[in-house]
Formats: sequence, structure tokens, C-alpha cells
Amino acid sequence: MKNKHLIVILSGITLSLLTGCGEAENGEAPGAGTQEQAAGQVRYQPEFPPEQIEGTPEEGTLGNVVGVPQQPPSLSLPAGAELVSRDKPVTASDPMPIIGDLSYITDGDKRAGEGYYVELMPGEQWVQIDLEAEHEIHGIWVWHYHRQERAYLSVVVQISNDEDFLSDVTTVFNNDYENALGLGRGRDRPYLESRYGKPISVDGVRGRYVRLYSAGNTANDMNHYIEVEVHGIPVES
Repeated sequence: MKNKHLIVILSGITLSLLTGCGEAENGEAPGAGTQEQAAGQVRYQPEFPPEQIEGTPEEGTLGNVVGVPQQPPSLSLPAGAELVSRDKPVTASDPMPIIGDLSYITDGDKRAGEGYYVELMPGEQWVQIDLEAEHEIHGIWVWHYHRQERAYLSVVVQISNDEDFLSDVTTVFNNDYENALGLGRGRDRPYLESRYGKPISVDGVRGRYVRLYSAGNTANDMNHYIEVEVHGIPVES
């Protein structure tokens, strides 16, 4: 269980859907999820946390917002891809979060209650996961904050072998359609947060570091993360 602190976030791309879902029951921490293999591909679905919605949805003035999935989503991964981010080091543009600890982001616990999320300062912020070695990345799954159906703003997800993200950078998700972050104008749609998080399909991009940006949300100016999963295959040196 995470220490006593608060709040959450998400991000994603096109989903493929499964009809079943493994869910954490009775407040137990989620496990590793389920996999279904076919034709060299593994259809991965994490164990989703319990529903914990409070208050009314906050869509703000955003248009073209993707709603909460009607079915639990999944990711199609190549056989051999594994969860490679569990307990890996996390750094951030705000190194001393207002709430929570950066280690929460890769600890495997996706619950949304007090003590399970990280809150960063308002405005433009980022968190970064160090996979500690280069990987061929095939999927990223993000949970920002799912106690309320809100949308996070200027969500950008990038992969690089450069710790400072000054070179060798690949953007795999970008809904910053106004280019507020200066990283390029995005074409991905904003989406409402939910316990299902946001799966992002990645086409085998190689990198050691995964960086996720945001700039507040439709409920307030703060930035939140509960969990980020990265799925990939180690690159042989």
C-alpha cells in the first residue's frame, strides 16, 4: 500500500477491446493482469482498480473529448513483451510533489484513494521513468486520476535514450493541439479519466526513458499520476 497522500492522471491512443476484465476486489492491490496469445501477439489487459468516482464529470470547455470506454480496453503486444517499468526510478520537473511520492508511479498500485496518487505543481510538468536499459517499447498505459471524470490537458508522451530529451526523441502520444508545451501540435484527442486508464500502442520504439507531460486538467491546474506501465523487450547490447 502506498503511504498517506493523494490524487491521479492518464493518457492514451487507439484501444482494442476485450469482453472480460480482471479487477481488484475488496480493495486488494491489482496484480499483473491477464494475457491471451494468438498469432505471435499477446492481448494484454491489466487488473483494473475498483470504481471510485466522486462528484460530477469535468469536461471543461474542451471539444472532441473521448468518453469513458464502454468495455475494458486491452493492448496488443508481441510475444515476449513484458512489464518493464515496475519499481523503476521516477524523476519529475517537480522533484518534491505536493502530495505523494514519485515511487507511486511505478509501484503497481492503481487505486485512486488517499495515499495512492502523486500531485505535482500547477502548469506545465513532466514525470520520467528510467527503465535502466534500452528497450524496444510496444505499449504504455497511464492512469492520471480516476476519482473524477476529468480530462488532462496537453498530455504528451515521449521516448528517448537521452535522459535530457534533447535528442533522439520520439513522440508516441500528443493531445496538445495548441502546442502549449512547444513540443509540436498534437492530433490525439483529449479523453476522460477512468479506472481503465489510457493504453497507448507503440510500434517498437527503442529507448531507455519515458517522459509524460501535462499542464493541468479540466477540474483544476494541478497535475496528477497514479500509475504508468511500460511494456517492452530488452535490447540486446
